[in-house]
Amino acid sequence: MDNTQKFNSLANDYTAGRPDYADAFVESLYSKYGFSEQSVIADIGSGTGKFAKQLLQKGSFVYCVEPNDDMRNTAIEELSGYKGFRAINGNADETKLKEGSVDFITTAQAFHWFDVDSFKRESRRILRNDKMVFLIWNVRDMSSGINQDSFKIYSKFCPNFKGFNGGIKKDDIRIRRYFDDSYEYVEFDNPLYYNKDKFISRSLSGSYTLRKEDKNYSEFLNELNELFEKYAQDQMVAMGNKTVAYIGRVD
Repeated sequence: MDNTQKFNSLANDYTAGRPDYADAFVESLYSKYGFSEQSVIADIGSGTGKFAKQLLQKGSFVYCVEPNDDMRNTAIEELSGYKGFRAINGNADETKLKEGSVDFITTAQAFHWFDVDSFKRESRRILRNDKMVFLIWNVRDMSSGINQDSFKIYSKFCPNFKGFNGGIKKDDIRIRRYFDDSYEYVEFDNPLYYNKDKFISRSLSGSYTLRKEDKNYSEFLNELNELFEKYAQDQMVAMGNKTVAYIGRVD
C-alpha cells in the first residue's frame, strides 16, 4: 500500500487517541530556536494537525502539508479557526510550496515514512535563512510494563508492525544521513494518561493496526481491553512517554 494511504479511516482514532507534544519542548522552540509569531512554518506530514495546533496556538503561520485526504480534512475541521492555518495537499517529496517560502520545517511522527534524499532536496528548496529542520516524535518508554505488553500484542496480531515509530531507532541512520551527521538531540518528559476509550483509540490509531474487517480483529481488541484492565487505576492508565527531537540544518 502507498504510505500516504496507510492512515485511511484512522483520522478519528488519531484525533482522539494521539497525544500532544511536551509543552516544554514547544516553549523551547520559541525561547531557544527562534520561532515567533512572525514565523512561517511548514509542518510536513501534518496528519490531523496534532503538532501544528500547538504552533498555531503560539500565533505562528503554519502550512500543514498532508497527502492523506482523511487526515487533512480532519485537520481542516479542527484548525480552520486559526488565522495562520493553511492546509496543503502535498507530501515530503513535493510540498507544493514556493522556493524559499518558509522559516522552519517541522515533521512530527512522520519522518520515518519519507524518502530521505527526496525530502532533503525539498527541504533545501522551500527553506530560507538558517534552513533549520525539526524531526519530532513522541516515544514510548519501553521500561514501562504497559508499553512492553502493547508491543507483544501488536507483534502477535499485526503483520505490518515493525516497532513503534516505524521501527526508527535513536540516532537512526536515516536521521544521520538527512542531517549529514550534524544535529542536536533533545528530549522532554511527556507522560500520558488515558481513560479506556482514549486508550483504545490510541491503540487503534497506528498505521499497522488491524481494522474491523481484518481477521482476528475481535481477539485483538479483546486483548487491548484486557491490557487496559491489567494496568488501570481509578479507571485510568499511565503510559511512560517522552517527546524527542532531532534538530539541524540542511544547507
